[in-house]
Amino acid sequence: MAGKSGRTIKADKKVTAKELLLTWEGALVILFIAVNIFNMNISQSYTFANVLREMPKYMAEIFMVFPMAYILVLGDIDISVGSIVCLTGTVTCYIANAGAPFPVVILGCLLTGLLCGVINGAITTNFPELPSMITTLGTQIIFRGIAEISLGGGGSVSYINTKQIMPLSTKLGKTVPVIILIVIIAAVIFTVTLQLTTFGRSLYAIGSNKVSAFYAGVDVQRCRFIAYALMGLMAGFSGLFLTAYTYGANTTTGQGFEMEVIAMCVFGGIASTGGKGTLIGGIIAGLIITLLRIALGQANVNSQMILVIVGALLIIAVLIPGIKGKIDDMKKMKAAV
Repeated sequence: MAGKSGRTIKADKKVTAKELLLTWEGALVILFIAVNIFNMNISQSYTFANVLREMPKYMAEIFMVFPMAYILVLGDIDISVGSIVCLTGTVTCYIANAGAPFPVVILGCLLTGLLCGVINGAITTNFPELPSMITTLGTQIIFRGIAEISLGGGGSVSYINTKQIMPLSTKLGKTVPVIILIVIIAAVIFTVTLQLTTFGRSLYAIGSNKVSAFYAGVDVQRCRFIAYALMGLMAGFSGLFLTAYTYGANTTTGQGFEMEVIAMCVFGGIASTGGKGTLIGGIIAGLIITLLRIALGQANVNSQMILVIVGALLIIAVLIPGIKGKIDDMKKMKAAV
């Protein structure tokens, strides 16, 4: 673009490779490579084919990273997602065992998840004075309680006709599971929506300052409602595929998923206080944690130790911005002196 002086002003600033590496996403890419090297050293079974075979067991959580990123960008939180997975998985099994056609099974599962998300959204938007953590803590107990009541004394339900849900666990060709393709499609849709649409920009505006966003014309409560509804819908997808790979549901299905999904998002650079972060970072972080869990499992590391490692990664991710801020403050103080 040419100014009055006749000089050409560049509209876009060129980003150097060094600047890219210094971003949170750049650091995550480096960590992703390092984790894969580490995984290959601790497990001889860590091969591309074996990873693809084991990934579906963990992909169910990745589905929920996408809408959870939206909710965290808003400055909210949803800790009911694990219970929604349990309830949707339970409903899926009962519908399938009743002899319903495959499309009806899928629709029933997704509608159950969407209904749970709508309930969360309705409560949080109609009673904005209530913290979202308290609201979703209540619905977490209710949703899992409904699932446990329906499961009865046995505490579990299995598919009678496992062939009916086989399409969900099939592969494209001989190696790539269908669930990975669906996760990729969902990742593209959610990432483009967050980064390139008015709705996505509205989420960032709300997370930065709800009051300013409201006076700027953003329908704050509508955006929050949509985010929670999407969270329920994707939890339904998670429950659908999880039960397809485990051939049933029980009272512990989805237990702890909420903390792991939040850990993936925060580790990916999405600020829990709202207004910051990208979904790309959350996706990379989710893959890092997933691949690390696969390798540690192959190396026969205790499952509780895996949780400790994931928890430690979360704490480090939360501390890094604070440490970086203190270093920057110290540099400014030295420069001022």
